Amino acid sequence: MKSWKEDNDFPVYLSKLGSYGVEQLGKEPERLSEEKAVVLEQTQELAFTNYKTFIQTAECSREIFKQFSKTEQRLDSLVRKLPEFSRLCQEFSKASSDINTHRRLNSLTLTRNAQLLEILELPQLMDTCIRNGHYEEALELAAYVRRLAKKHGHISIIASIVGDVEVAWLAMLHQLLSQLHSDLQLPKCLQVVGYLRRMELFTEPELRLKFLQARDSWFQTILAAIPKDDANHHLSKTIELTRIHLFNIVTQYRAIFSDEDPILLSPRDHNVNQIMIFYSWLTEKISQFLSTLEQDLSHGVGTSLDSIIGQCMYFGLSFSRVGADFRGVMAPVFVRTVSSNFEQSIKKSTKKFGQDMETFTLAKLQTNILRNTPTSTQHSKQDQPPQSLLEFYPLADYCNGITTAFNELRLCAPVAVAGSSTDTLQESLTSVARSIMAFYRQEQQAFLPAEKQAFSRLCRCFALELLPYMQRCLHLLFSPLTVAQQIGVSLQQLQKEEVALRVSHSSLMSSDRMKPGSGDWAGLTYLDQTIILDPLIGLLPQHVEPAIAAQPGDEEPSQLEALCLH
Repeated sequence: MKSWKEDNDFPVYLSKLGSYGVEQLGKEPERLSEEKAVVLEQTQELAFTNYKTFIQTAECSREIFKQFSKTEQRLDSLVRKLPEFSRLCQEFSKASSDINTHRRLNSLTLTRNAQLLEILELPQLMDTCIRNGHYEEALELAAYVRRLAKKHGHISIIASIVGDVEVAWLAMLHQLLSQLHSDLQLPKCLQVVGYLRRMELFTEPELRLKFLQARDSWFQTILAAIPKDDANHHLSKTIELTRIHLFNIVTQYRAIFSDEDPILLSPRDHNVNQIMIFYSWLTEKISQFLSTLEQDLSHGVGTSLDSIIGQCMYFGLSFSRVGADFRGVMAPVFVRTVSSNFEQSIKKSTKKFGQDMETFTLAKLQTNILRNTPTSTQHSKQDQPPQSLLEFYPLADYCNGITTAFNELRLCAPVAVAGSSTDTLQESLTSVARSIMAFYRQEQQAFLPAEKQAFSRLCRCFALELLPYMQRCLHLLFSPLTVAQQIGVSLQQLQKEEVALRVSHSSLMSSDRMKPGSGDWAGLTYLDQTIILDPLIGLLPQHVEPAIAAQPGDEEPSQLEALCLH
């Protein structure tokens, strides 16, 4: 309730009291009591008359109070939730903005769909180009991807595309290198190496090495496919295929890589001798061929040696066009082979003679053979074996073996083997003389007079018939005139050195049969009769004529075909 101080009617009432007199003031309490009673009565009547209204008013007031209380609570709750609501509204606003941005990006993506698909399909397109052999297009795609990576390499999808293209790039490298491992013609080689050079994965020296390694791998595969059962066939095919394919590889290399243009060299390649890369590889291939040649020749090629030599010499000559004429290094291989084959044949005949002498007897000889047959020195040609050898089958068999070796040597008789052939033959004849002397020492005590005469004829036949015949055959193979021309001396000087060698052989036995002042050719193609007959010196007549040297007009080697005794 309001205080009387706050009531606006109170000051008015006080003013009114102030205007009353004493009488009125005395009656004022009674008036106020009557007025109060009237008001109270009116109030009671009003309340009685309108009690329902009052009840309803009270109920309405109570209900209004409740509603206001709830409203106040809700308003308090609303005030508390307004900050969170504000934050959520801000988040919603931001999310709406992001959604709007993504919508614009999606719309832009939709409009650029074709261009994006082209970029996304770059790895697949690159792989298709490589599989179909479209390397030019693959190189262009790779260059485009590199430019794309420089601009947008920070984008994950672009980085993924670049990675996939790099994988295809390496596959293209392996495919190009595998093509170099196959049979390629020059235009295709130029194209493949051009692609490899544009890929910029190798320096110039590395590219040269890769090219030579790849072509060499294919070349070795070709050579490995040649059957090795027959040495002659293997060697012939090796010569043919090596000459063709190795020359093609050399031609391809020289057409692709220039050793005369320094502009093509990068600064880091100046310390690399690129010329030596090629010639070192070529030297290795020639050495490999020579090794195969020597190995197959050691297995034997029969009568095809002259054909093999012709093929090899043509092979070596053809490489002179690329500055790699290697005929000079092949010659020693053939010289060793020819010398070894001749030495083996001579040793075989020598061994056979020793075995024949172990079972040889003079008692069973038919002495009438010699009497009924004209002597070879009177009635036979000089290129025919002495008929007197038929009386002694070990000598006849030995002569057949030696002449067979001569006929094999005649097919390919290089002058370089003249010295070794002469030494081999002289050693064989000396061994034959020792075998005859061993036979004499073993059987001399049991000799009958007829057997002594037969043995004397055996020694004379060896010294006067077989030994001169061997010398003539040797000179038919190696004409002294030809030998003299090859070593740059005159025929007279060659013969003079031979005579001097024989005179002084005793004092020169410890100095490799060389006369002081003479060259390595002293005694070349001349048999030293004194050394050969030294084991039989006590069994021969006092005067034995030296082996007759062939003159410049002697028969050619082709006449040796009929030398074998039958």
